[in-house]
Amino acid sequence: MASMDDREKGFERKFAFDEELRFKATARRNKLFGLWVAEKLGKSGADAEAYAKAVVIADLAEAGDQDIIRKVQKDLDGAGISLSDGELKLRLIDLMAEALRQIETSRA
Repeated sequence: MASMDDREKGFERKFAFDEELRFKATARRNKLFGLWVAEKLGKSGADAEAYAKAVVIADLAEAGDQDIIRKVQKDLDGAGISLSDGELKLRLIDLMAEALRQIETSRA
């Protein structure tokens, strides 16, 4: 019975670890995404960092990525920059891979 309890606790620890990693990676991805969009908008330095932070916060509005896509799309449209939702979603996918790589590198 003890081995079943140990196994269950192991699964719980793995689940908690995976959820924490997913949260950190998503937050890092969103920051990288915000910095990428900030560059497109002509922002740099503190302005770019502030914009990236706003993108990270925008992701807290609802589950999924639609909230940040909407925010960024509105900002890009306002600046006369045309990028499709598909292009933005592909960039998010690329940046998730980058975020995971950065997290792995920082843990090594």
